[in-house]
Amino acid sequence: MSEHRRKPPQQPQGGGRAASRRAAQQRPGRDPAAGRDVPMASRSGPHGGAQPPHGSRADARRSTQRGPAGRGRAGAKGRPDKRLVNYPRSDKDGWLRFMPSWKLVSGTILGFFAVIIAGAGIGIAMVNTPDANKAAKAQNNVFFWADNSQMVATGGSMNRQIVTIDKIPLSMRNAVIAAENESFETDKGVDPMGIARAVVNMAKGGSTQGGSTITQQYVKNTFLSSDQTLKRKVTELFIAIKLGVTVDKNTVLAGYLNTAYYGRDAYGIQAAARAYFGKDSEKLDPSESAFLASMLKGPNLYNPDGGLGSAATPKLNEERARQRWAWVLDREVAVGRMDPTERAKYTKFPDRIEAEQVRSLSGQTGYLVDTAKQYVMKTLHIGADDLARGGYQIHTTFQKPKVDALSKAVEDTRNGFIDEKARPATDTFVQFGAASVDVNTGAIVALYGGPGMDKKYFNNNANTSGVPVGSTWKPYVLAAAMEYGTKKSKGEGISADSKYNANDMTVINDRDGKPLLGKDGTPFRQKNESERAYGYVTLNEAMEKSINVPFAQLVFDVGHSKVRDVAASTGILKDSMDPNDNASFALGTSTPSAIRMADSYATFAASGTHHEPYSVTKVEKNGTELPGFEAPKPQRAMDNSVADNITKVLKNVVESPEGTGNKAKKLGRPVAGKTGTTDKNKSAWFVGYTPQLSTAVTLFRSDPSKPDQGLQSMNGVGNIDSIHGGDIPATIWTEYMKEALKGAPVKDFPEAEDVGVVADAAGAPTPTPAAPSPSASASQSTPPASPSASVSPSPSKGGKPTCQPWKLCPPDPSGGTDTGTSSGVDGGPNGGTSGSPSPPPTGKPGRPGGTSWGTSLGTGG
Repeated sequence: MSEHRRKPPQQPQGGGRAASRRAAQQRPGRDPAAGRDVPMASRSGPHGGAQPPHGSRADARRSTQRGPAGRGRAGAKGRPDKRLVNYPRSDKDGWLRFMPSWKLVSGTILGFFAVIIAGAGIGIAMVNTPDANKAAKAQNNVFFWADNSQMVATGGSMNRQIVTIDKIPLSMRNAVIAAENESFETDKGVDPMGIARAVVNMAKGGSTQGGSTITQQYVKNTFLSSDQTLKRKVTELFIAIKLGVTVDKNTVLAGYLNTAYYGRDAYGIQAAARAYFGKDSEKLDPSESAFLASMLKGPNLYNPDGGLGSAATPKLNEERARQRWAWVLDREVAVGRMDPTERAKYTKFPDRIEAEQVRSLSGQTGYLVDTAKQYVMKTLHIGADDLARGGYQIHTTFQKPKVDALSKAVEDTRNGFIDEKARPATDTFVQFGAASVDVNTGAIVALYGGPGMDKKYFNNNANTSGVPVGSTWKPYVLAAAMEYGTKKSKGEGISADSKYNANDMTVINDRDGKPLLGKDGTPFRQKNESERAYGYVTLNEAMEKSINVPFAQLVFDVGHSKVRDVAASTGILKDSMDPNDNASFALGTSTPSAIRMADSYATFAASGTHHEPYSVTKVEKNGTELPGFEAPKPQRAMDNSVADNITKVLKNVVESPEGTGNKAKKLGRPVAGKTGTTDKNKSAWFVGYTPQLSTAVTLFRSDPSKPDQGLQSMNGVGNIDSIHGGDIPATIWTEYMKEALKGAPVKDFPEAEDVGVVADAAGAPTPTPAAPSPSASASQSTPPASPSASVSPSPSKGGKPTCQPWKLCPPDPSGGTDTGTSSGVDGGPNGGTSGSPSPPPTGKPGRPGGTSWGTSLGTGG
């Protein structure tokens, strides 16, 4: 390269052609050297301002690449923008660049609605309208025994019949439209407010279900899936809209009435008319139509036969059905679909025929199915109508040999005990209930719910509430004392060797040591069944002979709330516990079911490990196994030493010659159990267990057609003066357990460790080598026993000349029969027992306390 090319050319100071060319290539108003905008030179003359400094060829090249427009906003303003969306706006400065134009806003809104409309149109076009005939295809629920053999199939095509609109009377159409969807004949098939509610509920994490039109309900009825998902709700919405604009209203109404569930396993108006009134749908009168329209509100809670759950008893359901029936008729008048004079004709609730659905559920099958249904509904969070749609294969824990053995034990004893024809005044309405639970798992292996639903006994006595458990409650009081101690033991658990006054009519003191007062203001005295003066006895002996006074006092020494905590930790439901903090609470005024009692005592058998009772092991639908049916996980309810010591005490109840449960000793293997009998002999219980199986048996008297009358006395039933838990219930229990455990190895319970301290009640004599006499050990608060009282035997358990298995022969002179009641005397105030939260789901119950449960009065029984 030559020398002159390596040197920059010399330019005149004033410019030249090269300088002019470089100036033309630079952006106006920008200094290429400084790199920032500068004022332009004046054009008033060739030398009228400062000239840009000279630059190199590289500067010229960079200027050319930047182009004439440069990067400044001033150069861009006002020039056309070739972007599809001019945002940020190129024709504005500062914050105005980010202010959208009205064209952009309106275009965006129009585009959004266009997409929504297009999507809805595509969705509506793609969905199919429902077919009532397809929805009416039969789907059974099939129930299986524990060995997977089929128990029963419920439902079926016989209850799914389709009729045309001309076969549905005008009275039925008017009743349904008035009650369900007044604007049905004019709306477009959807309810915007219902949709809004569904969206709000979904946003809150709740169900997407909301108020619906008849059209929407018809669409819902035709879905095979009951999942409450947004996808399903949107699909239902599209179908409903399509139906509203393309299908005749009469077709929609007929489809809805033909697919709705009315209870009694009846799908469709024709099946419902046959199931409730024994007639075809076209012959329904306005009163019957109003009744069936009421069932659409939810037959589980409105079918007078009763439904599933504690809130669906026949009594409560009939009350709701009567109110709804009257409301439907009044509603028809209000919306102009019935004349007031016509309405005035219907004042009597319509009579119904006997339900036919129970014919296939004879014997114990109906009660087994009922129990399994409740468990499935609770686990899947579905309603009775959803379950009734069918398609479920339900595998249960029930073992047929054990169910048959329990049924046989009850029926054999009943046949030899009850004679309604010979003794109608005493032997009618006597009912039995029983349940048996696997100690190691909590599985319900057998139950006895009653004579059978086919014999009009619809209540499941194995799972019923309202029958006081009597002295079978006393183990919870003793367990609480072993766990929490008493005021005297300063919170340290006490031993069953602690002594308490056991004399009849002893004054009961509150936690402060002050006498409880009855309604008349005098000190309350607790009554035993026997007037025998026991003196001070150990809690072990008090349990053995089921003496009331020691436990009536112990519950105040421990605290009612602590007893509730212990009972709850073993599976007793809080709502079945007596809320009153009186003496009778300790003697069994609470009303758990036989299932819960059997499962609760299984906690003692399992050394304090509780398994929640369950009746279903697997559920399948459409070939898919549904989640949630694994066996409940075990939970620690109490220390094993406490549970094992309760078992030790309850073994003595059976093994001691004076024990009230001595008849169960005939089982021929280690047994622990407790008897229970309530005030006025209204119920009798025996709850017992081996290391493998826990079983509860109850006996009571109640007219199933008049549940509001409550329990009746069983005095004189079976020609026996007074029935006790150690008689009939213990006999049934023993006969069943012999069969249920046939072939099972004989096992003993774990050896009980020493637990607690000896904390005798106030007034107990100091231990001496010589046994104190009853007169020396009686407390000052106990009235002197009369001569007749001191030698009086217990009430006679006599009866027929021959000694039946359930009779006590000869009468027990010890007075060790069991009442578990306060003889109907008011228990007075609670004396300041403390309340506490429920125990944790795992671990031993804690030791909280503090808040007062308040003052309450109660009676025995």
